[in-house]
Amino acid sequence: MSSFWTPDGEHTIQPESQNDESIQNSGEFDHLSPEDKERAETMVKEMAAAQERISQTPVAVVISTHLMGLYELAAIHLSQQPPNLKDASLAIDALGAVMEKLANQLGESEETLRDALHQIRMAYVSLEQREDLSSEEENSEAD
Repeated sequence: MSSFWTPDGEHTIQPESQNDESIQNSGEFDHLSPEDKERAETMVKEMAAAQERISQTPVAVVISTHLMGLYELAAIHLSQQPPNLKDASLAIDALGAVMEKLANQLGESEETLRDALHQIRMAYVSLEQREDLSSEEENSEAD
């Protein structure tokens, strides 16, 4: 049995076959206005459906999607002006650590993820070197 968090608290999600009846009879949403109650019930149903879809998806695919999210997070921080190297480094290190730990377990997407990790590391090093040069130039001008 799963739960669903809302600002109003934790709500239990029943298996899909029991959802409609359980939501209506549970009393969990009785304190809400009819419109809010309908929205909350819809959210619970959608979350249960999403969980069902995820449970039917191979775990390697779900993990690969999350790893691409780490790649994108690093890229966002590298694209800032100036680049946020510290946070980009954390995202890159997390991506690398998971990739290392799960070597040969990520299926078809593993090679793509490995290439993405290499590319984002190279981008990081390039930007770090550029920042270092810029800092050196500023220091030499100040002298």
